[in-house]
Amino acid sequence: MRYLLILIGLSFFSFGCGENGGGNEPGAGTNPKLSIGHVTLFEGQTNSNFNFQVNLSESSEELVTVDFATMEISAGENTDFIPQSGTLIFDPEVTNQTISIEVVGDEWKENEEEFKVVLSNPTNATISNAEGIGTIRDEDTQLFIDEDGYSTPLSYPGMTLVWNDEFNGTTLDPACWTREQGNHGWGNNEWQNYTDREENAYLTDGKLIIEAKEENFGGSNYTSARLITKDKKSFAFGRIDVRAILPEGQGVWPAIWMLGSNFSTVGWPACGEIDIMELIGHQPSTVHGTAHWGPQGQTFSFNEGEHYDLPSSEKFSDKYHVFSIIWENDKIEWYVNDNKFFSLTPNQVSPSYPFNAEFFFILNIAVGGNWPGYPDNTTQFPQQMIVDYIRVFQ
Repeated sequence: MRYLLILIGLSFFSFGCGENGGGNEPGAGTNPKLSIGHVTLFEGQTNSNFNFQVNLSESSEELVTVDFATMEISAGENTDFIPQSGTLIFDPEVTNQTISIEVVGDEWKENEEEFKVVLSNPTNATISNAEGIGTIRDEDTQLFIDEDGYSTPLSYPGMTLVWNDEFNGTTLDPACWTREQGNHGWGNNEWQNYTDREENAYLTDGKLIIEAKEENFGGSNYTSARLITKDKKSFAFGRIDVRAILPEGQGVWPAIWMLGSNFSTVGWPACGEIDIMELIGHQPSTVHGTAHWGPQGQTFSFNEGEHYDLPSSEKFSDKYHVFSIIWENDKIEWYVNDNKFFSLTPNQVSPSYPFNAEFFFILNIAVGGNWPGYPDNTTQFPQQMIVDYIRVFQ
């Protein structure tokens, strides 16, 4: 009798385990997952649509809904895109829907901008990717340029305008300008590749735009332009005015300067260098005027210069300023907006004074280098130097 009871107990225990813990019953079904893709398109000059695809991971026998809404990142509502919100409805067996967002087109050059479409509040589904990024690329060449700022006249008493470029054409005048090219550091450990592309130096609305861009090109991560008048336009003495808006940012280095026309034969610094204006981008309220010289074959230069500061609340990127030199035999004076801030005579130069000879112009934006340092995560690209005119009076 004792053995029989034991067998009955074991049989009962085995039956209980088989019914309640064996996992043979099917589990509850899982909801499909919602995700939204990203869209990258050029803006265009007329309004266009960015179509965001929203997908269900699998079809559902039930109605699936999800709310959506646009949100600003760097692109602005109504200026760059038309804000929109609503609810997407997936009928049974439907796995794909489209959210169409209108992007505002124009012909003004802008930085690349972004907005996003955000999914929320799903029913009969879960969300695996809630945000679709819309990247608005720009291929326009028209810059919105405020004409405010300092300007100088087209004539001075006792002087004649002997050469000027007002940049009123559609392309750079090849009789005046050459686009230098290369990415070899230019003696300063710079990072940019100077190109001959229109994207880096172009004319628009009577302005010359020199543009430094962050992009991979020819082994460099940055492109820019360096324009010279060598063997085309050279001058000795007179008044030189250049009206410009300058770029800014850590590692950005715009310059308006001159080299002696004998550069190809005597080299630098023996040819002499006149820096009408230089700015290092992390000091956007300060420009420098400098002269460099030295014996032929020397690897470093003697130099002397000064700087000019705007009030701390102003920057040279805010509006136009005019950078000038008044250049006579044995004397050069530097000006910003007709304010003199530096001068140079042979008494300050040794062993020889190379500045009583013809010089040619150079306009450029360098990226990185020994003096300005290098771009960091605070540096915004593209950066432009906008030149309204260059004028030489004698």
